[in-house]
Amino acid sequence: MSDVYSDEARLAADIERLKVEFPKTRELYREVCALLFFRFGVAPTANRLYNLVRRGTMSTPASVLSEFWAELRAKSRVRIEHPDLPKDLSEAAGELIGTLWTRATTSAHAELTSLRDEVEAQRADAEQKVIAAREELGRTETALEQRTAALLTAQVEIRELERQQAEEAATRKALDAEIKRLGDEAAARDRELEKIRSTFSRDLEKLRETANRAEERLRASEKRALLEIDRERSAVAKARKELTEAAKRAEKREAEHRRTVEALQAQQGDTLYQNGVLQGKVAALEAAHQSLQEQLTSLRTDARPSTRVPASEARSGRAARKAAAGKTARVKGRP
Repeated sequence: MSDVYSDEARLAADIERLKVEFPKTRELYREVCALLFFRFGVAPTANRLYNLVRRGTMSTPASVLSEFWAELRAKSRVRIEHPDLPKDLSEAAGELIGTLWTRATTSAHAELTSLRDEVEAQRADAEQKVIAAREELGRTETALEQRTAALLTAQVEIRELERQQAEEAATRKALDAEIKRLGDEAAARDRELEKIRSTFSRDLEKLRETANRAEERLRASEKRALLEIDRERSAVAKARKELTEAAKRAEKREAEHRRTVEALQAQQGDTLYQNGVLQGKVAALEAAHQSLQEQLTSLRTDARPSTRVPASEARSGRAARKAAAGKTARVKGRP
């Protein structure tokens, strides 16, 4: 049964190959006829050809099959061509040789059938062995599958372990790098700390020297400050004494100033009084001057017919105006 399936599979594969090599339908049917008859020992039929090729119509494989059988029969005839043989004898010889070829073919087919039966028996025996081998192979495959599954599980576990180991190695490497970095930083910090300690020691020594000098300067400053304080105390006492004397002098001057102010105020009152009196006199003089002006105007009017004025009257008028002007100037010049 498995051989039948194998022949069908080989036949299908060969036909697919022929479809690629012979794209024309009639050529493809002719090649499939030759394949079935000469390679697989099967007499081709139109239905089988159409079922295998599936191209064209049903008449196409029938026509190609007729041509195939005609060509096969033509090739099976043997023609004896000889110039000395008569035509009927050559045809009889050809028929005889064709009959012999047919009998030989029949005998060969019989032997082939016998061989096929023998091969079929051997094949059946081989199939039993194959079945047993397949059963053994099945058991072996089952065991192999189990071992493969165990192997796959082991491989998965190994890969997981390798992954974990790689991660641990990477972590360890990172930790080593971090430890090295921290060690380098610690060494750098130690060097920096040592440098800072050295610098601090020098600075501390300088600070101590500076503190000592500052303390000495402070002591000297305290001495100077005490001397300055004593001097300042003496100066303050002297200043207080001078301030007391100045206050007394200021009080004395203030009293004198007060008396001077009072005298000036009294003098100012007298002056204001005198000023009022003088203003009254000025007003009287202005009234007299106005009266004199009016009299002068009247006299000028009266004396207009005579072109000359007596000298005594002119002199008396001028004297009166001068006296009035002098009084006015004196009154204005007083405070």
